[in-house]
Amino acid sequence: MKKEVLLVLLDEYSDWESAFLAGGLRAGGRYVPRVVGPTREAVVSMGGFRTLPDYDLETLPKDYAAVVLIGGTGWQSKEAERVVELVRSARERGKVVGGICNGASFLAAHGFLNDVRHTGNTLERLEEWGGERYTNRAGYVERQAVVDGGMVTANGTGYLEFARELLLLLEADEPERIEADYTFQKRGLYTA
Repeated sequence: MKKEVLLVLLDEYSDWESAFLAGGLRAGGRYVPRVVGPTREAVVSMGGFRTLPDYDLETLPKDYAAVVLIGGTGWQSKEAERVVELVRSARERGKVVGGICNGASFLAAHGFLNDVRHTGNTLERLEEWGGERYTNRAGYVERQAVVDGGMVTANGTGYLEFARELLLLLEADEPERIEADYTFQKRGLYTA
């Protein structure tokens, strides 16, 4: 049976930040991406795509492999605050957690980046969002994506690197296939 990876989407989510990850999860055959929304009503991306969630925050499965916060403008909303418990539970249970763009900023705002190396849209943005709850300035790494302690973070332009690092961490496919797909998407060169 395939394991589920929960992609958390809020209204005005960045649709491109989940596309390569979801495709890579399905291609490897070991995982299935599932969309989590605040409710079971459609969430609408920045590009206008309407996505029906598989789960809402009240009907989450008991078991899953990872929780991934897809960026967008909704991560400072009241709805976003309801995601804190999901992330806390995932971290306590040793699940992989990912956050890209404002998803990473949300993680900083709730202290989830205080014990791991990480990245985001800038150190200043993480400090702005996190305030006194963000205490790991020294852990910030200026890279497209960073993996540490079961956590994957990326800035908003690092969606390919974000997908690659999550797929590698989850062992979603053979590493050579993940790298070949990344190289093709990044440079237009297929190296299989």
